[in-house]
Formats: sequence, structure tokens, C-alpha cells
Amino acid sequence: MLNPTVPAWFEIPTVDLDRAQAFYEHILGVALKREPMGESELAVFPYGGRPHVSGALIRHAECSPAVQGSIVYLSVEDLRPVLQRAQAHGGDTLVPCTALPGDMGYFAQFRDTEGNRVGLWSAA
Repeated sequence: MLNPTVPAWFEIPTVDLDRAQAFYEHILGVALKREPMGESELAVFPYGGRPHVSGALIRHAECSPAVQGSIVYLSVEDLRPVLQRAQAHGGDTLVPCTALPGDMGYFAQFRDTEGNRVGLWSAA
């Protein structure tokens, strides 16, 4: 049975999909796959099949980047190099690497090239 409290999909709005795709490919070291979808165009993050959460960058007239509102957190092995690559490719660190209470890991937040606030989480 699926857990209704676990997200199934996320979309990160873009103004310039080419720029955003290059940014995320550089900072995460992955290749995103372009997919047209009606009036939208997506750059889909790689995923390992169900039941993993995945998502995409999206360019659509009704989707606007924002630094306020919901925050998507991406899982990474180490926060620091990802934040460094984000800064080197036009992003800004908003919250530096911060320890979570107990044994919950670490998080950070950055603003991407499109103006979105995006989070990172790491176990170590």
C-alpha cells in the first residue's frame, strides 16, 4: 500500500529551462531527460523506478519560480560540494550546512538560477 504522506512527484519552476537544466546537471552530477508535455516542457530528474520519489524542472506559463512557499529537499551524499558547485554556477547559499537534532542528518538551502529556494539533505 502506498503511504499518502510520502510525496510522489515534485516540479521546480523555471524561466529558462536550458539554464536551469545545466545548473542542476552541474551541481548534482546527473543527466536530466527532456520531455514535452502538452503546453509544458520538463527536464526530468533520473529515478530508480517505483516507489521512489522523482520530479522535474518545468517550464510552463502558469508556473513561476519562488523563494517563498514549499521547499523541495534533494538527498545528496555531502552538502558542502553541492553548495560550492551551486555558487560556482550562479546559485546562492541561503542556509549553510546545518546539523539537525538527534541523529537526523544535515540540511542546507540554496537559491537556484531561476530564483527558487531548494533544500538539500544528507545523512552525514
